[in-house]
Amino acid sequence: MQEWLSEDVRSFQDRSISWVSQYHFFRAPIRPSYSDLSYFFSPADGIIVYQQTVRADERILEIKGKPYCVRDALRDMHYGETSLVVGIFMTFFDVHINRIPYPGRLSFKQLDPIATYNQPMLNVEKSILKDLHIATDSMEYLHYNQRMVNRIYSPDLRQSYYVLQIADYDVDCITPFNLKQNQAFSQGRRFSQVRYGSQVDLIVPLSSKFHFTTVQRTGDHVEAGVDPLIRVTKKESPQEACT
Repeated sequence: MQEWLSEDVRSFQDRSISWVSQYHFFRAPIRPSYSDLSYFFSPADGIIVYQQTVRADERILEIKGKPYCVRDALRDMHYGETSLVVGIFMTFFDVHINRIPYPGRLSFKQLDPIATYNQPMLNVEKSILKDLHIATDSMEYLHYNQRMVNRIYSPDLRQSYYVLQIADYDVDCITPFNLKQNQAFSQGRRFSQVRYGSQVDLIVPLSSKFHFTTVQRTGDHVEAGVDPLIRVTKKESPQEACT
């Protein structure tokens, strides 16, 4: 985080919000394209704010005494999979174009805010940029804000996983680049953009065929399509284990 702040943020922090919005925010830098089925790559630029394996109803965080779980995240009380969850907070200075972590067929569904308005993310951004601290108790937006649930079915893994995009309070604009459902996307391909502050979570249900292991640390800054988040290794079959 400190290296990213020094190299990529410091030179822009004294600029006005209007300048950053007009000249910096909507940038779309050319990046190398990686294709490696041994990894889920990051879907977003930002700071890893949590990463853990949890049951569907097990808390990821407790926010001011209220637990937050995968069922809350997806707003699906029937979801029953134990899953590896990686949360990425996108600051105002991050590239906000999101990319496909692992190849598959994409379907998406937008869910409106629970309250009248989205909750703000500003306190979390300030804690990261000023104090190098992740203020999890200020993440009330996780319960309430508008979100896009992107479901990606991977033929290689023979299962689905999810990319959850959560919008900030003063912006209700999550923009898919392809409006057709169930379209095939390659690994690292750009698929959507969330405008201004936001959060993107990668949710991978555990598999009977593969191990999923995180490779970054909480608090690390990652780039979409460039930095691996989860290593994928095939589990030994009972026959292979006996040979």
